[in-house]
This record gives sequence, C-alpha cells and structure tokens, in this order.
Amino acid sequence: MGIDINGIAHVYLTVQDFAKARPFYGELLPFFGMVCLVDTDELYYCIGGRTGIGVRAASAEHRATSFDQYRAGLHHLCIRARSREDVESVAAFVADAGGRIVHGPREDAWAPGYYSVLFEDPCGTRLEVNHVPGKGHLASDAKPPLGADTQRDLSQP
Repeated sequence: MGIDINGIAHVYLTVQDFAKARPFYGELLPFFGMVCLVDTDELYYCIGGRTGIGVRAASAEHRATSFDQYRAGLHHLCIRARSREDVESVAAFVADAGGRIVHGPREDAWAPGYYSVLFEDPCGTRLEVNHVPGKGHLASDAKPPLGADTQRDLSQP
C-alpha cells in the first residue's frame, strides 16, 4: 500500500555562479511570497507556499559546468501559480530582474487550460511558473496528457 503525499517539502538548485544568481533569487523568491530562512555566502533558502527553495553554490570542481536540462539531474523546476495573471506578473518580473524568458506566457497542451512562462536564471537554470485551472488531469473529463494513447483512471493509484 502506498502513501498520499502532501506536496514537495523543498528543492535545492545548485548554480555555477552563486554571486551572479543570488541577487536574482533574492528578488524572485520574495516575489513568490517566500520568506528567507538562510542567507550565507553559499546558500540562500526560502520557504512559502508549502515548500522551500534553496539555491546553493556549486562545488569548486563544478563551477565551470553550465546547466544542461538534458543531463542527469534536474530538468527544470515548475512553480504552480493561482491564476493566469500571476503567470503574466512573473514574466514581467523576471524580465525586469535580469532573467531570460525562454517563452512568454502561453497555453500548452500539457493539461487542460495549461498556461505558463518558461525562463532561466542568470546561470541558465530553467524555471517555469504555470497555472492549470480546476482539477487539470484529475478532472473526470480530462484528456490524456501529451503522448498518452489511452485515458488513465487517475482516481486509482
């Protein structure tokens, strides 16, 4: 028998140039309503929205290694927003804060009503903020996700 998880407690992002990334996250995470718990020369950690996000300096031997979303490890981090307008606010904020917008706010076929912005921090780490209205894939009339050829019964484990 499995468990019923209660969200994600925390995620840590390791960045190649902490001095370059720290100011960006120092603006972004409080913009998300998060509160800083740790702020040192090698770690910036905030909590809010039932999760924590930590940004950590890469070890000396990896500081020359740039982020690659197709290497083993993190592909990207996606934060759930409460509205489409929140997604649009994040896009404007990121552009002003020095992040690079990969794609501006738009609809995608990942889930019914999926709306997101994809961006990179100053070190190239990919982040996304999305909004999915209602129950998304958990709705009784939801279509299969991209690439799926049959409807799944999402009420079953």
